[in-house]
Order: sequence, then C-alpha cells, then structure tokens
Amino acid sequence: MPLKSPTRYRAPKPPVLHSARYAQDYDEVKALGARFNSARTAEQTDLAYFYSGNFFAMWNQGLRDMAARQGLNIGDSARLLALANLAVADAVITCWADKLYYNLWRPLTVIREGDNDTNHHTVGDPTWEPLINTPPYPDYTSGANNVTGAMTRTLELFFGTDNMTFTLTTAVPQAVQKTRTYKRLSDAAEDMVDVRIWLGIHFRTEDEAARKQGSQVAKWVFKHFLLPVND
Repeated sequence: MPLKSPTRYRAPKPPVLHSARYAQDYDEVKALGARFNSARTAEQTDLAYFYSGNFFAMWNQGLRDMAARQGLNIGDSARLLALANLAVADAVITCWADKLYYNLWRPLTVIREGDNDTNHHTVGDPTWEPLINTPPYPDYTSGANNVTGAMTRTLELFFGTDNMTFTLTTAVPQAVQKTRTYKRLSDAAEDMVDVRIWLGIHFRTEDEAARKQGSQVAKWVFKHFLLPVND
C-alpha cells in the first residue's frame, strides 16, 4: 500500500476578507511590521532581524550544537541531521504547494489596498512598507515557519522532549544580538511565528498554519523513514 504523501497536509483555508480574524491579522502586521513609525520595540526589531537571514544554515548549525551537547555518536548524529533535513525538504514542498494553490497576497499589497478589500474594519495606507523587502512569491503558508515547525518537531520526536538547551547564531548584519540560547524547542518555534509579523511579510494566521503544517510533515517523516535499527 503506497505511503501517504506529506504534501497532502494542506493548510485550512485562510480567513476570508470580510472576517474579524482577517482584520485582526491586518492590524497587527500593519502596526508591528512597518518599516517606519512601527509599534515594535527595539528588542522585537532585533529578534526580527536575527531570524531574517538563512534559517536553513542557522538550524543546521543548531542541530550540530544539540548533537554535541547530547553526546551523540557519529551514527546518531548523522541520523538526526538526515531526518531533520528530510522533514524540512518535504515541508518546503508542502508549503509551496499551498502557496501556489491559495495564491494569497502579502501584507505589502494588502495594506496599501486596505480601503478596497471589502472589509470596513481595515484602513489602507498606500505608503506602508515592511521592515524588510517582501519575498517574490505568495504568502500562505509561511516557508520559514514550515521549516522551523519541521525542525523543532523532528528534534522533539528524536529526543522525546521539548526541553532542549541549544544555541542559534545569525549572520544578519542588522542583528545586534548574534547568538541566542533556548531552553525549549517550542520557544524558538514561537519566536519564528512572531518575527515574520514584525518583519512585515506575513500574517499571524499564515505563520501558525505553517508551523502546524511543518510539524505534521515531520511526524510523518519520522514515522516512515530512517527508522532506528536494533543492535
């Protein structure tokens, strides 16, 4: 019997334009994701920049850090890195399938057209800009959160706990704090949800759906591939 493809973990439909949830997401990213006159704190801005670089490289460095901290041998370390990156690859495929399926606009377009979106609770701003440049592909779901969801879920399944001490390092020049140490995998995943809003490039619904999507894919991969072999 063929295995179920992880790309079938399609995210639920995003909020409709006239909904209260859409207006709530809209107002949040408009206030906290703006390049100018933002409601972000300096700490939030620094964390947003921290995660605005190559998170594939960041997380693989984090994987090596965790493998060393846990004293894994070369075989277990190789299995961990392979499982995590296999889950991430499938999560990215799943994410892009949804991006092309839903083809949802980004905050940059939404907020500039806020007076024309059929929701009377949204107020448009034709001069609004996000903190960083908007990626040139659709919004729903978030690639960064799919990757992070897949990574953190794989690690949780591999080690059997969310309580993991690990360090992540960024190479983004704008980030003041270059290294961050976490005590829980879920804390890093929650940060990634927030920072994509603070960067002005995603809505919260998209981030939360992607985190769940990546986690589901990781669970599927962990169950079907690179299974441990008894000595």
